[in-house]
Amino acid sequence: MDFRFDEDQELLQTTVRDFLEGEITAEVVRGLWETKTARSPELWKTLAEIGLPGMLVPEEHGGMGMDEVDFVLLLEETGRAGLAEPIVATAAVAAPMLRGVGGDLAKQWLPKIATGDAIVAVGHPSLPFVEDAHVADLLLLPAGDELHAVLAADVEITEQPTNDPSRRIASVSFAAAEGTRIASGADAAQLWETAFDRGALACAAQALGACDRMLQIAVEYTSERKQFGKPIGSFQAVKHHLAAVKVKLEYARPVVQRAAHSVASGSAKRGLHVSMAKLVACEAAVFGAKQTLQCHGAIGYTWEQDLHVWMRRAWSLDRSWGRSPAHLARVRAAILEPDARLGAGTTFSNA
Repeated sequence: MDFRFDEDQELLQTTVRDFLEGEITAEVVRGLWETKTARSPELWKTLAEIGLPGMLVPEEHGGMGMDEVDFVLLLEETGRAGLAEPIVATAAVAAPMLRGVGGDLAKQWLPKIATGDAIVAVGHPSLPFVEDAHVADLLLLPAGDELHAVLAADVEITEQPTNDPSRRIASVSFAAAEGTRIASGADAAQLWETAFDRGALACAAQALGACDRMLQIAVEYTSERKQFGKPIGSFQAVKHHLAAVKVKLEYARPVVQRAAHSVASGSAKRGLHVSMAKLVACEAAVFGAKQTLQCHGAIGYTWEQDLHVWMRRAWSLDRSWGRSPAHLARVRAAILEPDARLGAGTTFSNA
């Protein structure tokens, strides 16, 4: 089987990278931190114009009609840019969920996602908080063994503190009703399971991008910073720090891309591949944060340095859609109990 990306996929990745580099600088990210929501409706509409929110929306609903293999490269670029807009929740998770539910709900909301006129937040039975609930127009939420679609006006949101100004999480409560229930029992469980895998995959892809960006920042800094008349990047110890990050990054990338193929094709080992991807990608990003900070020295701790923008994203992505210990437990279960079903509902109670 040929896992290489074709020319069109690579061209789209390059196009999105060029766009994001021009539109989303560290100054833009910092500026959004100072706003009430840390989100930009104008930027979200601009992202819709290049097709990002609608990547997984079927063409009949105005979307791009692509799959996770096409999307994984673009998700990596959003991580490289430090993009905090709700691409994971709305584009990577909610759009396929609504596609799976179908009916009038899909007809109503999928076109709005594609055009950037709606943000959809997603809760999960195994996750304590909902990301981007504060800007959502619609929320997909659990209640027992049921899945509910609830308008923003009908939920109560309590925002929670984080160490990343770009990440906004909240506890959400609502009154479950017959009119909001869209799935229950086994149907709801299947939707939650696939949603979890898509969320974890998207975070893994973004972690790759964040790691790559931190490495780039460190290379640029160590090439300019001099000691004893030489760039510190020429010192062997510094080279080893950055080379170790590069090795972890390049090892993680094909694992994430393999997981994207498994999700897109509905592989029976999808859950295993996704958890492996989340583990290695977030390990690379967290390790990259530590090593690149070390290469910056004390100045890396200062607010003025851009490095901490991506360090915070690396830490946030590591905690989103299943923390590393839970994904590790999932991989162990697949190895020790290969016939067991890798569902997200029971395995991720500590996510």
